[in-house]
Amino acid sequence: MVIATALYRGSHLVAGGAVVAQHQRERLFPWLALGAAVAATALIWFMAARHRRLVSWAVGLDVLVIGCLLPFGAYAWGGAHTQESIAWVMLLGGSASAMAAVAFGARLLAVAVVLLVVTHLAGYLLVEADASVTGAHLNALVFSAVVSWVLTWYLCRQGEQVDSANRRALAAEAQRARFAERVAHHNALHDTVLATLTAIARGGVDANTSMMRERCAREAAYLRRLVEQADDREQSSEVRAALEESVRAAEALGLRVTARYHEPPAVPGEIALAMARAATEALNNVRCHAGTGHAFLTAAGDSGRLIVTVVDRGRGFAVGAAGPEGAGAPAGAEASAGAARPPGPARPGAGGIGLDRSVHARMRGVGGRAFVDSAPGEGVRVELRWPG
Repeated sequence: MVIATALYRGSHLVAGGAVVAQHQRERLFPWLALGAAVAATALIWFMAARHRRLVSWAVGLDVLVIGCLLPFGAYAWGGAHTQESIAWVMLLGGSASAMAAVAFGARLLAVAVVLLVVTHLAGYLLVEADASVTGAHLNALVFSAVVSWVLTWYLCRQGEQVDSANRRALAAEAQRARFAERVAHHNALHDTVLATLTAIARGGVDANTSMMRERCAREAAYLRRLVEQADDREQSSEVRAALEESVRAAEALGLRVTARYHEPPAVPGEIALAMARAATEALNNVRCHAGTGHAFLTAAGDSGRLIVTVVDRGRGFAVGAAGPEGAGAPAGAEASAGAARPPGPARPGAGGIGLDRSVHARMRGVGGRAFVDSAPGEGVRVELRWPG
């Protein structure tokens, strides 16, 4: 409606400019009146562009000055004493009423229309215009406001319906996602925790063996993560599900993983999968080479960026000796720090084919980046970032 009323006023200004240039170019006031109308219009649309709507006070100023006062000024100082000479000034009142219908509420709009009708009727009476001309102009004045108001109401109503439909669709999608998540959790619990508890309850296994205790510890950690997740439904379930699969795979091989999820942003499915596979390789690296049975995985968001870190407190290795890319450490602070540390034995396979192909290459393939920071005896920190 802002654009529609702008075009409506623009047509009136073009018509007024043609009349002034053809019939009133010798007089100063018609040019001043046309300039005032252009300036008022420019002010209205500048404010509309700034606030993304018609501003009430700017439209009110246009109604008073251009719609109500300008016809009397044209009559008093512009020599507009005939209906033909004053018609172009009166024409601007139609676009003024249309803008008022968009910018004002119902009561203020009624006041503006009545004010325009009264002043324009008085103006046409001053020049003794024909009743048919006066009636046609007042009819156009009123119905410009009516049509603009109806269109504005209709478009706002349609917009509300579209917004309501979008909200319902999003709510339905969220409900489907929650249901799918519950099904996945049910299946996982059935295959892990419930299977273990059932086996113990039936007496088929010895609950005091080290293997069973380790299994119970892994499944207790899984339950703990589910409880933590229940309080945070807005986080990206796709990212969390993919990383949780990596964690469970590592735990199934005997590695204890402490996982924390701090509002990871929603990312495309292929990005979540690539991050999870890179995290899997980092966890495998801990299991095979760190000399510790415990790793820490964290997923968080930072200004729209997904950051996943895998940390262990194992034996570590010299970053500079880990491979052709320095185990992926950037040629900045981390690489310099690694080079400055005391030399020590490189962890076998830590920064070679495993990290290079399965972590760095995988992250580069999706527009991300991997960073590795380590030193002998200080463990390893692998950071995955997307976008890089």
